[in-house]
Amino acid sequence: MKNEIKPLDFYAIREGSYLEVPYLDDGLFAGFPSPAEDHNLEAIDLTSELVKHPNTTFLARVVGDSMIDADIYEGDIIIVDRSLEFNHNDVAVCFINGEFNIKYVEKTAEGELYLVSANPKYPRMKVEPEDHFTLWGVVTYVIHQPNPRNRHR
Repeated sequence: MKNEIKPLDFYAIREGSYLEVPYLDDGLFAGFPSPAEDHNLEAIDLTSELVKHPNTTFLARVVGDSMIDADIYEGDIIIVDRSLEFNHNDVAVCFINGEFNIKYVEKTAEGELYLVSANPKYPRMKVEPEDHFTLWGVVTYVIHQPNPRNRHR
């Protein structure tokens, strides 16, 4: 049986949805806390912090290892905003020839477009005029577990 790479699964942001979690307003220090400090926990709404345009923002789960040097790993969740203008070297979700890809987008002075992985295993890919290509959205945030020691290349 042949292994198939599944396309990205996209999830819409529900209008009016929010996720309130405790928030340490004073910041968090990596040293030892003082036992005398009394921290005042407030609440923060993660949706309003991470999603600026709910009607054009989607979540997707990453498949593959082409962006590992950009700290985007298989299984991560990316937040993609379709309303943002693309800039040179943005991390973007691209739709090319029937497949979604997450890549850096490079535009040359001559106007040529290249899709560039953040993994030396994969070559840059020139977007040819005959390609069916769309810059689908800009990646604004990446959500993953914070233990890079357990990640394997």
